[in-house]
Amino acid sequence: MSVTTVGVVSSGPDPEVRPARQSYPPAYKLRILAELDVADSKTERGEIMRREGLYSSLISAWRDQRDLGALVSMKQAKPGPKTDPVRAENVRLRALVAQLETELSTAQELIDAQGKVSALLQQHSRQSADKKRS
Repeated sequence: MSVTTVGVVSSGPDPEVRPARQSYPPAYKLRILAELDVADSKTERGEIMRREGLYSSLISAWRDQRDLGALVSMKQAKPGPKTDPVRAENVRLRALVAQLETELSTAQELIDAQGKVSALLQQHSRQSADKKRS
């Protein structure tokens, strides 16, 4: 007797549709690990893990990350695109150019003022010499 499988409906999930991977922020991981560390018994730890929908393998991976310092460094990282070092250097150099242009302008004004003072002193010196001769 042979059995044919016409019209069989699969009860499992569609292999083409995969659920999105869950991603947990470092602060959440650290909070859960601290809560698990404080728990007195396996029962309490099990309750926390069931409440959060977490597996023990995930918790051990988080502990390894914590022990290596990865969670702390990830927590300190700022989200968003990384800054371009060339762009940062360009901004720093533009600020330096603006500061130097301001200093140059001030120096040129001082040099002009010194030239005028020198010309006035020479004129005053000549007038004094002319008065003494007369």
